[in-house]
Amino acid sequence: MTNPPAADAHDDGPAEVYLDSASAMPLHPAARSILERALTAGYADPRRLHQPGRRAQLILENARASVAQSLGVRADEVTFTGSGTRACHLGLLGLARPGAAIAASAVEHNAVMHAGEWHAERGGRFETVPVDSSGRVRPGTVPVGCDVLALQSANHEVGTIQHVDEVAAGHDGPVFVDACASGGRLALPERWDAVALSAHKWGGPAGVGVLLVRKGARWRPPFPVDDRADERATGFENVPAVLAAAAALAEVVADDAGRERQRLLIDRVRESVGRLEDIDVVGDPVDRLPHLVTFSCLYVDGEALVTELDRRGFAVASGSACTASTLRPSHVLAAMGALTHGNVRLSVDDTTTEADIDRFLAILPGAVADLRAEAGL
Repeated sequence: MTNPPAADAHDDGPAEVYLDSASAMPLHPAARSILERALTAGYADPRRLHQPGRRAQLILENARASVAQSLGVRADEVTFTGSGTRACHLGLLGLARPGAAIAASAVEHNAVMHAGEWHAERGGRFETVPVDSSGRVRPGTVPVGCDVLALQSANHEVGTIQHVDEVAAGHDGPVFVDACASGGRLALPERWDAVALSAHKWGGPAGVGVLLVRKGARWRPPFPVDDRADERATGFENVPAVLAAAAALAEVVADDAGRERQRLLIDRVRESVGRLEDIDVVGDPVDRLPHLVTFSCLYVDGEALVTELDRRGFAVASGSACTASTLRPSHVLAAMGALTHGNVRLSVDDTTTEADIDRFLAILPGAVADLRAEAGL
C-alpha cells in the first residue's frame, strides 16, 4: 500500500501563497499555543464528577466565558457544536415550529438553504428574499406571513455586509443570523435570536462551531437530544479545540490593525483587477468584509482559472462552485445577477504580505490571457 505524503511534502513548482482564508484560516498562533497544553489537561468527559472530568469542565466553561466576552453575549447563550454547518441547522430549525414559514435571503450559505429545504419537506414553508446587485436585501422586502427570518451578517462569497437590523425592523418573529463568514471581524447585529459561527474561519481549529441562542428566545431542539446538560449541545465537546478556538477569537476580535491591513490589501486587489479588460469585481466595494474579494472573468472557466493559478503558486477559491462534486453555478452570484462562471474568490489573512499581492496581480493578467487563448479567444 502506498504511504500518504508527508505533511511537509512538496513538488518542484513555485512556492504556494495561500489566498483562501475565507474557506479556512491557518491555525492562529494563540490557538496553536493553547491547544498543545489543553490536549494534556482537557481530554476527559466534562460531564463526569472525577477530577479529570471537573478539570475538563472548568476548561469548557472558561472557553464559554471567553467566547461570550469576545462576542458581547451572555455565557449561558453560548453552546459549542461540531461545525458551523451544524450550528446553522440547529439555530434556524430550532426557531421554526412545525409548519412555520421560513424566509431567507437568496444569498445565504448552502447550510441555511438546505435547512430551509429540509423544513419544507416536512410540511413547513421556505422561500427566499431577493437581493440587489451587491447582494443585499432591501428593507421592506421580507414576505408577509414570514415566521422566521434568516439573514447572514455578511456574505461568504462576495463579502457584502447585510444590514440585518434594518431588514428585520418590520419583522415580528425570531431572526436567525449566520455569522460564520464574519465571526471575529464584525460585531453582531442587535437583532438576533440565534446565531451560528465557525471557528476555522477566524483561525481556530476545524471541527468547532458556536451556536448562540438568546436568553428567552423561543428555541427548542429540532433533533433528538443527547444526555448533555445543555440541550443545545450535540455530543461530547472537543474541549481542547474549543479552548483554542476561544483564544483565537479573542485575539482576532482585538486586532483592529490587522483588519485594516487586510482591508488595504483587498482594496489594492479590487482597484487593480477592476482595471483589467472583461473582468468585473462583484459585491459592495466599501460596506464589506475586510479580507475577501470576488471577481468574474469573462470567457474563462472558474475551475480552470483556479487550477491555473494554483499551478503558478496561488491557492484561491472559485465563487462559481463549478467543481466536479457539484457542477452547479453559485446561487449567490446568480441571485445578484453577476456572471456565474469564471469567478475567483481571493481572501487574505495575517500571513499575507504586500509582496504576495504584488506577485498575484502581476501573474493574473497572463493567466487569464492564456486560458482565453486556449479557448480560441
